[in-house]
Amino acid sequence: MQKNWQKSVILALDGPENFVTISNTTQASWAMIEDWPLEDGPALDRALEICAAVAEGKMSDEDARKAFLAAVAEAQIPVRD
Repeated sequence: MQKNWQKSVILALDGPENFVTISNTTQASWAMIEDWPLEDGPALDRALEICAAVAEGKMSDEDARKAFLAAVAEAQIPVRD
C-alpha cells in the first residue's frame, strides 16, 4: 500500500495558477513521467531512480520526497507552501 508523505507538495505543473497536490511517491513518479516540463536533467533522473527504489523497498518515501523537490527546483516549477 502506498504511504502518503508527511507533507504534500503543491506545485504548478499545468501553468502558473493550476496547482496540483502530490501526496506520495507514486504520484510524484507519474508527474515526472507524464507532466514534467523537462525531458531530462540530473535531479529528474535521480528522483526517478529513487522513486523506483522506494517501490522496491530499498529507500524511504521521505527520500523520494526530497529528490522530487530537487527535481521541482531543477525544472523551476512554482511551489505553494
